[in-house]
Amino acid sequence: METPLNKFLKQFLLYFIILTLVLIPVRMILDRVGGIRLFSGTESIIKDLGTLVDEDSPFYQEFRDSKRVNVLVMGVNDGLTDTIMLASYDMDNQRVDVISVPRDTYYYREGYINAAAHKINAIYSADGAVGTAKAVSDVLLGIPINYYAVIGYDGVEKVVDSMGGVPMNIPFHMQYYDPYDTPPLKIDIPEGEQILNGKKAVEYLRFRKGYAEGDIGRVGAQQEFVKAAFKQALGKDLVKVIKTTLANVDSDLPLGMAIKLGTKGLGLESGDLNTWLTPGKAGTTNGASYWRTDSAQIEEMIRQIYSPPSEEMDEESSEETVTE
Repeated sequence: METPLNKFLKQFLLYFIILTLVLIPVRMILDRVGGIRLFSGTESIIKDLGTLVDEDSPFYQEFRDSKRVNVLVMGVNDGLTDTIMLASYDMDNQRVDVISVPRDTYYYREGYINAAAHKINAIYSADGAVGTAKAVSDVLLGIPINYYAVIGYDGVEKVVDSMGGVPMNIPFHMQYYDPYDTPPLKIDIPEGEQILNGKKAVEYLRFRKGYAEGDIGRVGAQQEFVKAAFKQALGKDLVKVIKTTLANVDSDLPLGMAIKLGTKGLGLESGDLNTWLTPGKAGTTNGASYWRTDSAQIEEMIRQIYSPPSEEMDEESSEETVTE
């Protein structure tokens, strides 16, 4: 049975493909298409760090020989990465693996005393997308990261307004007030079916209290929102939505690679999407809550991700033969 997250990822990928293909007729009139920036990126992982391949990684050979393209996706609010996901696309074997990195993941930073500074979501404010990419690569045992994509809540608000709002069924009255936020955060969304404009959509995405499963519940709510927004975008002025998206996403993804990813991705099906949570467990140190990663389990996760499907199928076939 296809999970809600798999459905979300499939829809997100389809939206990305549509976005890419719509832009092709506009951009093809320009020379040297491959090097043109699709988005308004302010950094470059390849330029500043090269493709991150750690020679000391136990998977150096697999990383070097793989034809995967890895994109770090970050949702940013007040200089912190509220969402961190590494999307890994194996173009040869038509597989997409998305690794979620909890925002409270412990990452030691020399020279920092504040406990919060050792959470991976704090790196972006000081070291930007490239610094965050370096940390994520370290946590994931040297996995290479080719590109990044960042969007903030201001961008989300503009994109939602460009599509005429997003219809949602709010499960309960969402109320919250934080006078110390800048500006003060006030969330007030009544229960029931309604269309959220950009401002209300951001309130919905920022709401944290009231979910039985805590932050996991909030993640599920965000996934429902993205699915609804995707459907809404396809039913409205898609060109306008795309234009607004391009103006509000910070990424170093070049048009040539976007076209390549878009055309290759046309053959993907829901079964080709796999989601992962960086292995670890929650804990508290000196009053700060962290997600402590487990290197042995991360190694096993990466081994599964980078194992060619053909090898996995051969092993299963051999086991079936022995059983018979």
